[in-house]
Amino acid sequence: MYNLLITSEAGAWDQSFYEYDRSRFLEYTDDKVAKVFNPLTDERIATLKSFPCVFAYEGTKGNVRIGYLNAIKERGRSILIEFEFARDIPEIPFHALHTIRGLLDIRDWEMNRTHWAVKDEDLFDRLINALIIKAHPSRADKKPGDIEKLTEIETSSSQVSTVQSFIATILRARREASVYEVFYRGHSNKRKYKLEPSLFRKDEKGNYLYLDNEHILCRELIVSNSSDFDSDEYTLDRLVRMQHYSLPTRLLDITTNPLIALYFSCKSGAAKLENGKNVGEEEGEVIILSMMREQVKYFDSDTASCIANLSRLPKSEKDKINFGIEDISAFNDQLPIKRLTHFIKEEKPFFESKIQPEHLRTIVCVKGKKSNDRISSQSGAFLLFGMDAVLDEKGTPEIKVSRISVANKAAILRDLDLLNINESTVFPYIENSARYVAQKYAFNNSAQGDQPV
Repeated sequence: MYNLLITSEAGAWDQSFYEYDRSRFLEYTDDKVAKVFNPLTDERIATLKSFPCVFAYEGTKGNVRIGYLNAIKERGRSILIEFEFARDIPEIPFHALHTIRGLLDIRDWEMNRTHWAVKDEDLFDRLINALIIKAHPSRADKKPGDIEKLTEIETSSSQVSTVQSFIATILRARREASVYEVFYRGHSNKRKYKLEPSLFRKDEKGNYLYLDNEHILCRELIVSNSSDFDSDEYTLDRLVRMQHYSLPTRLLDITTNPLIALYFSCKSGAAKLENGKNVGEEEGEVIILSMMREQVKYFDSDTASCIANLSRLPKSEKDKINFGIEDISAFNDQLPIKRLTHFIKEEKPFFESKIQPEHLRTIVCVKGKKSNDRISSQSGAFLLFGMDAVLDEKGTPEIKVSRISVANKAAILRDLDLLNINESTVFPYIENSARYVAQKYAFNNSAQGDQPV
């Protein structure tokens, strides 16, 4: 295992420390490895510090250095690292490393993005076999970490197996209701799904599936179904409709109805009956998200417009935005920001051209218009993710996160059906209603008792 640390900042590795945006941590990292190191704990930090590091610059700039991390500290949306270079390994010409990039799991275009990846390859063996270095460096104070011993942190505060126990747990959790707005989200597999929008999902190798082509996805769907978007006033309205049609967007669905979240936590992965025993159930979870009421935005929010219209900027322009510019006028004078402002003014002609940099990188809770039956039936709202925004699975100072593990899914689905929460009501379309009715009254079901939909 080794850490691959890339930056575009000239001279960054001449210092003994560097700060990464949290969203860039574990990019281009195999999914199974990324899960091991997220979230960070003291034990995981110690393991990362035991791995050797490759320090490089974007593109072909400068030589490559080999070293170790001395400290890893989380600071808000950033991760600060302190490092040192191995004294017995000289600088390596970039082209030498480039010749064995496939053996080191360095992928196409990966060297063109600032990020911190963790690679499941033996760095020193690869470098020695390629005659780039002669021997392993000496570092007696560090022993190789064993990622097999690291397990996922269980963040669930409780577990339920009936609707009654779930409702009781929710009611106990609803404290300070006059101050906090509370939302819910259901995951059918607590170990698989994360609090991230579909646009930010990656493949098993850690590559973004859709993010680089966000502006194309949005335009193509509108071109193919333009009449469906005629009534949408804001870009946010269009993103909500695209989310409804299952296009990957920077929106994450949440609901104000905890029973709807419970339904989604049970919708798949229920146990199957074999030899009189329930087997193969995937444990679900309901996530409770609490935030100050004043933080909740509405469909016509200026902040929401700023973030939503990022979907119209090509990746090449988003990458050129310099968030290090502190002067607001200078920040807004950048060409990508000027184009973003142009998009915003198309829907808000009187918008003042003073975008706050932090607004573009934040996560906001938005209550959209009830533009379709599905949003209405699911009591839907959304988390809208800005550029490189990451919602920590443990929560943030702005968004508090707690979890309820869910078991006994089949029984819960039957009880929810008695409360009129089922496929027909949660997805109110005639084809879903027809499927629900057919399954409910099928011969096998009538003989064996109603089965979950």
